[in-house]
Amino acid sequence: MDLNPATVWWVVAGLAVAAELATGTFYLLMLAVGLAAGAVAAHLGLSGTAQIVSAAVVGGITTGLWYLKRASAPKSPPVRENADVNIDIGETLHVDAWGPDGTARVPYRGSTWTVRLAPGAATSAGLYKVSAVEGNWLVVSPLA
Repeated sequence: MDLNPATVWWVVAGLAVAAELATGTFYLLMLAVGLAAGAVAAHLGLSGTAQIVSAAVVGGITTGLWYLKRASAPKSPPVRENADVNIDIGETLHVDAWGPDGTARVPYRGSTWTVRLAPGAATSAGLYKVSAVEGNWLVVSPLA
């Protein structure tokens, strides 16, 4: 079976897309775009060297641009403080009294939870906001 260079480029690009779907890394998709550029160069009748250079340049540029886009995106907070991961973050609760160790037991969502005061906050009765979840403890800060 005689394969022309464009077919080989398209098959390799398809394998890169399949590998991206299996692994979930978006960078492989950017490299597949570069491989597709090599296929287009083969369709245009460019030499093998020009095909490789076009695939490398396009793949490198798209990968670099994707890296810059990801690097400039805002970082998400740690899981313990991320409201997208934990539904308790940002909720309010009332603390009647604090213990000498800086913890309190409060009713919250149908159960009694142990809460711990966030560093730097004063212990006083009142409304508090859940700022983090550490295991089965709620870390709270004053609602201000």
